[in-house]
Amino acid sequence: MRQFTAVVNPTAGSAGAAAALLQVARVLRESGAGLETEYSRSLAHAQDIARRAGERGRVVLAVGGDGIAGGIGGALSGTDAVLGLVPAGRGNDFARALDLPAEPDALARVLLDREPRPVDTIEVRSAVHHGTVVLGSVYAGVDALANRHANHGRLLRGAASYYAGGLRAVTTWRPADYRVTVDGREHAHRGYTVVAANSPYYGSGRMIAPAARVDDGLLEVVMIREAPRRLFFTLMNELTSGAHVRRPEVRVLRGREIRIEADREVPYGADGEVEAVLPVTVKVLPGALKVLY
Repeated sequence: MRQFTAVVNPTAGSAGAAAALLQVARVLRESGAGLETEYSRSLAHAQDIARRAGERGRVVLAVGGDGIAGGIGGALSGTDAVLGLVPAGRGNDFARALDLPAEPDALARVLLDREPRPVDTIEVRSAVHHGTVVLGSVYAGVDALANRHANHGRLLRGAASYYAGGLRAVTTWRPADYRVTVDGREHAHRGYTVVAANSPYYGSGRMIAPAARVDDGLLEVVMIREAPRRLFFTLMNELTSGAHVRRPEVRVLRGREIRIEADREVPYGADGEVEAVLPVTVKVLPGALKVLY
């Protein structure tokens, strides 16, 4: 029977993260699985806990949102450790990409019965990130600014916080001139954002890259060009279905290594965390992480 170590992020909904784990834990223990729970003091602490548990042969459960899922997944990338997700954050976008069930009993059965499957991860290199590995996407532009506003907001949660953050960001954004290099080929781009996506979803369920797959060894590069603000709000609404990719203002490329530069200090984010500015280089690591889904 599997042995699990759950790493709980106290800031991801606080009591909500613990409550989500309790419901899953009941089924795991009733089925005879071993479960120990660790509460992290920081993302770095969570990663240390995860590495030690993985080295002991335990399945590591990331309990929280995309930040802790990406942080722990990145820490286990390239090892033999197995990751499981208990979604309990604001976005839960990587869990959505894996089509994990929301119902605790069904999620517990996935963790108990499914065999680990390899997924790709993303290596991030910049002045701030020296080989950091994340799971979902790296995005540079107005969406990173919106995410920063959402993370600092206190009144709204979930998709509403991202939408409010987006409104605030777009009203102050001026198009940036980017240089995007995909597998050695350079592309000029002027506009709102550049996203290198391993997962279709970001920003609490927005389908930024509908064709992205977590196990194909490639990243989708989505670039939204300069457009009137009114049209950009329409594009934002179309992110719920992925219909935006059919518009001429949206260009989609695919590649394994992408470098994103800009003519000014444009913020970029990775898996919900936004504390850096361009330039950044991202590289897909094919099949680098074992996940239960």
